[in-house]
Amino acid sequence: MSKATQYTGYQSYSYLTPGVDYETFELSDELDRVPEYDLGLDAEQLARTRRLVEDNIVVSLHDHPQVFPRDVGKIREYIRTGREHTGYAGLARSGMTAVFDNLMDGTACVTSKCGWKWDDILYDIGMRLCDLAHQDFVRVVHGLDDIRAAHENGQVGLVLCLEASTPIENEVDRIDLLYGFGVRQMGIAYSESNTLGSGLKEKRDGGLTAFGRRAVARMNKLGMAIDVSHSGDQTCLDVFEASEKPVLITHAGARAVWPTPRMMPDDVLKACAETGGVLGLEAAPHTSLSKQHPRHSLESVMDHFTYCVELMGIEHVAFGPDTLYGDHVGLHKLFAANLGVHDAHVGPDYEEVPYVAGLENPTECFHNIVGWLVKHGYSDEEIQLVVGGNVVRVLEQIW
Repeated sequence: MSKATQYTGYQSYSYLTPGVDYETFELSDELDRVPEYDLGLDAEQLARTRRLVEDNIVVSLHDHPQVFPRDVGKIREYIRTGREHTGYAGLARSGMTAVFDNLMDGTACVTSKCGWKWDDILYDIGMRLCDLAHQDFVRVVHGLDDIRAAHENGQVGLVLCLEASTPIENEVDRIDLLYGFGVRQMGIAYSESNTLGSGLKEKRDGGLTAFGRRAVARMNKLGMAIDVSHSGDQTCLDVFEASEKPVLITHAGARAVWPTPRMMPDDVLKACAETGGVLGLEAAPHTSLSKQHPRHSLESVMDHFTYCVELMGIEHVAFGPDTLYGDHVGLHKLFAANLGVHDAHVGPDYEEVPYVAGLENPTECFHNIVGWLVKHGYSDEEIQLVVGGNVVRVLEQIW
């Protein structure tokens, strides 16, 4: 099920000649790559779920709506071309009004195996914007008016984001440049420390640096949202203290539910809420597990949801599923060193899954999330808040 859209079938880079102007790869299926998740909803619940998705602004605080090669072994080769394909067909069926698109993040290896290089990030953004400029279904979001217009016009708004500020190095003016290129949200650090602060895989968290405080102040002045999802605990707390505007945790969960560094401790979650910020619930493979549901699925993620709603208040909880079109587990293995996967996932033993049932890709996530909330007795008003209303409210203060 999906809301009516103005999507007309455009595919990435179709204004060029494949095999002549750019190298081609056999890509993963955007639609129906895995079996449909059965929530066991009756006809009335299905109708209510559809209505809630269609009638409301639905925002993902964190996703990667790109299509990856079917052959995992070709992903690095694909990325080095600088032409990741956007999943337009999948987005048209997603029910989302807007998605915070985190681009290549730590996999931006166009010129380097290590990622996060300034030139690679700009190459990625420029190529993506060129593709977006050749169609009119997905619109680049520069402010809340674009999100509202996308909802009215049957479009999907794409918010350009970076998961870490690492590419700015020690140049605060690069934040202005990124804002000029359309970036509207940026993380402090991604696992590894940088000039702003400590990443979550570091054994000693030095907190936000003096330069980091300058960067936070600049992002506040520009109206760029700040994310601390991959930052160390003390760095998170320092950012909350330094920022004059609410801060986001775009994709994480509760460490009390699943004790790994990738999840956030209670004091960080509560401090985020106290700034007026919002948490987006994470669903990337083998992250937001739970003791009740150690085999990663929608149910595991919703265990984090119920805990965080109780801890933070429902007005501070949303969803940032962190999904993509392709083999996410295979991509994690391929880029484990770049992304700090092993360091971030230290904790209880878990059963590896081929994908997260119910939250495998951007197309299915919010239909299943809303369906789960309907099935478990949440009101229309509560559902509206967590699927988009909370994000819109906080962006009114930040942007």
